[in-house]
Amino acid sequence: LDNTDNNSNNENPEENDSDFEVGDILNFHTEKGSIVDPQSMTFSISGEEHTLGNALRYIIIQNPEVEYCGYSIPHPSEDKLNIRIQTTENTTAIDAMRKGLEDLKSLCARVSETFYKANRDFDEENNIS
Repeated sequence: LDNTDNNSNNENPEENDSDFEVGDILNFHTEKGSIVDPQSMTFSISGEEHTLGNALRYIIIQNPEVEYCGYSIPHPSEDKLNIRIQTTENTTAIDAMRKGLEDLKSLCARVSETFYKANRDFDEENNIS
């Protein structure tokens, strides 16, 4: 899986119309011969590490339908993040991952908007241009 955001260098989120879609990260395949259990899956994301892993794990485990969520970096020389999700029978691991990604994206947008608004307000109050 590839999770790249070509607009990540923009400093102002209002100028950043990211093309990132949650569905992009959920395009995956299973290994031939593997048993597919919709409630228990491991997702591998290339090019990510502990920053995304810990944040995503925290968000996903807040879902009451998720029984387990953990992440690992298989080896320091590997550029890969593995996220393991196990859910109740009421949802699937893919849906839990999708919800986690959407919730994390929403949280990051709120934090970014709040930060830039506070920065603008400070600049205006102190006549900084």
